Order: sequence, then C-alpha cells, then structure tokens
Amino acid sequence: MKFNYQARTQDGQVQSGVVEASSKEVAIDLLQRQNLFVTLLEETSRPPVYAKKIMIFERISHKDVILFSRQLAIMFSSKIPLVEALQILAEQETKNIELKERILSISGEVEGGTNFSEALSRFPKMFSSFYIAMVKAGEASGKLSESLDYLAEHLEREYRLTNKIQGAMIYPALVLFFVLLVVLVMVFYIIPNITSVLKETGQEMPLPTVLVISLTDFIKKWFLAIFAGGVGLIVYLARYYKSQEGKMFFDKLFLKLPGVGPFLKMFYLSRFAENLSTLISGGLPIARALNITSDIVSNAAYKEIILKAEEGVKKGDPISFVLKTAPGIFPPMFYQMVSVGERTGTLDKSLMSVVNFYQKETERMIENLLSSLEPLLIMFLGLIVGGLMFAVLMPMYSIMTF
Repeated sequence: MKFNYQARTQDGQVQSGVVEASSKEVAIDLLQRQNLFVTLLEETSRPPVYAKKIMIFERISHKDVILFSRQLAIMFSSKIPLVEALQILAEQETKNIELKERILSISGEVEGGTNFSEALSRFPKMFSSFYIAMVKAGEASGKLSESLDYLAEHLEREYRLTNKIQGAMIYPALVLFFVLLVVLVMVFYIIPNITSVLKETGQEMPLPTVLVISLTDFIKKWFLAIFAGGVGLIVYLARYYKSQEGKMFFDKLFLKLPGVGPFLKMFYLSRFAENLSTLISGGLPIARALNITSDIVSNAAYKEIILKAEEGVKKGDPISFVLKTAPGIFPPMFYQMVSVGERTGTLDKSLMSVVNFYQKETERMIENLLSSLEPLLIMFLGLIVGGLMFAVLMPMYSIMTF
C-alpha cells in the first residue's frame, strides 16, 4: 500500500512524497532510516479486502537472494553506485512486496552511512553469516564487486546441487506414498470384502491367508492407536533431533547408513570445501572462515571437527592435521589435498579442485541412484500389493479348481 507523508529533514526542511510499504509502521521505519522526522502519514487509498495481497505467499526464497546477488553484482561492476543500484532493484521488484521493502530498507541504511554488510545483517533469515562475511571482506579489501560475483556464482552452484538432490527424492516419496495408499485401500475395503466371502465357504484357509486376515483385523481395530503412536514417535524424534545430543546421534547415524552415507559425505565435503574456499578467496582469515563454515555444513559430526580445526589453526596447527584425526568423515584424499594447498599457499584453489571432483561424484551418484531406484521401487510395490492379493486369492483359486 502507498502512503502520503510529510517529514522534516535534519536541517529542518519540510519534505513530502509517497512511500510504499506493507503497513504504516513499516513506512515510518523506512522514512526514519533515511533520517526523516515524520510529521504526517496517511494512506493514499484503502483497497477492498479481496484486493489485498496475502503476504504469507510472498516469502523470500533462496532463488530471490541469488537473483538479487547476481543483478547487484552486474550493476556494481558497471560502476553504478551501490545506493542507486539498490534503488533500481527495489523499483523493478513488483511481485514480492516483502523483498522490495527489505531492499528499500537496506538502501536507506546505506544512504544514511551504514556499511552494506551491517545493513544486510539486519535480515539474518535472508542473508546468512557466510553471505555477510563475504560482503564484509569485500568492503575491507575494496573488492566488493568481486565478492558479489563470488557470492552469485557460489549460491547458483549450491542451488543447482540442492535442486538435483530434492528432485531425486521426489520420485521415491511419491512411490512410497502410493504404496501406503494402496495398502490402506486393501486393508479397509478389498481384503474385508474378500474375507467375508471366504468365511462363508467354510473352507480351511492356508497360513499366508490367515496371517494377512489377522494383520488386516489388527490394523483396522487399532488403526487410531497406531496412527497416534506414529505421529507421537515422529514428534518425539523431531524434538530429539533438535537437541544437541540428538542431532549429533542422528547425523553420525546417517553417515553410517549403507548407500546414503557415502552420498551424504560427498555432499557435506563439497559444501565445506566450497564455502571455505570462497571465504578464503574473499580475504577472510582462515580461523574466521572455518568458524563460519562450521555453521553452513549443517551436520553436527562435521561441525565438531571443523571447530577443532579452527582451534588448531589459532594455535598454529595446519587444518589438515586436525582433519586427519577423523578419517571416517574426511577421507585421505581430502586432507591430503588440503595439506598440499597449505604447503603451497594455494589452499583456496586446492579446495575448489576437491569441490569439482565431489560435485561430479555427487551428480553421478544421483543419476545412478535414480536409475537403480526406479526398478527397485516398482518391484517393492509389486511385492507388497501382489503378495497381499496372492495370499487372499489363494483359497478362492482352490475353490474354483475344486
């Protein structure tokens, strides 16, 4: 919505105009950030209820941050002043009002003399500690344009890899959901109807049929209790995972799972190496870069070792020395490449070589997983549904042949 405002500048001059914001409070905040003292603020026109936008659907996505970073990097490298570049981005943003307001807020703070990195830190849900650290390093070195380019490329690579992993999980999830749906339909509708016919014949039923009928009766009788127990277990595990002890337990467990473990290790190693390389390339001290990277990896087992490496670096030890103590999660090739980079002073380049290798391996594993998972899931679906139907229809076949 738009507001007409009247305000005074710091030197007492009267200024008026129009500001766009989601509420009167946000509009006042935006004006105050531009060092204006608001004396009058009123809405230009109040739209009908059905015309108002539902802000819950206007979340700022990871893709929005990537696009913002890339466009800002291009404009800044074209010698457009930072404040002007931010204002241009805000003006062209017409779909996501929340994003537009944040860009305007950042622009107002920068125009008021606040550092760009400090203005970004006001929105930690939108800009991570890694993002802010890279911008701060660019400001300190006078290479903000290069830092923004690094950020845009890094975020795009991570976004592509995450999308591939999420895409790989969609098909198995759909198949498992379909299996569950089919089993429930059979348990509550198909098998009970067939069972009533079998009981009317009075024929003695084979063991598989008896087991399936007994299991069906048990599920129907205790379905609510089973459902409530399942939901309760999921809630308990989710809460336990949020605790420090639970996160460490599950993160270590996932790394040991056959098939899943090697894939997760490659993913975390690639994320750790790329983030650390990007931060070091941006000019951050290695200890500080390790501290920031430990929060980005999002696995408690890796975070524990990375924080130990940070403490070791502060004492003068090389990173590879600490990584070598955890061969279960940092393979020999990884810490040897880190060791070579430390000795030659090209740690960032050595890490990027590791990233390229692990990203290719991760993509290859995703493709192999999808190619092998499809027939396995189809076989699993066939065994479940076919097994249930065979057990129930076996006595009916005997009746017909008799």
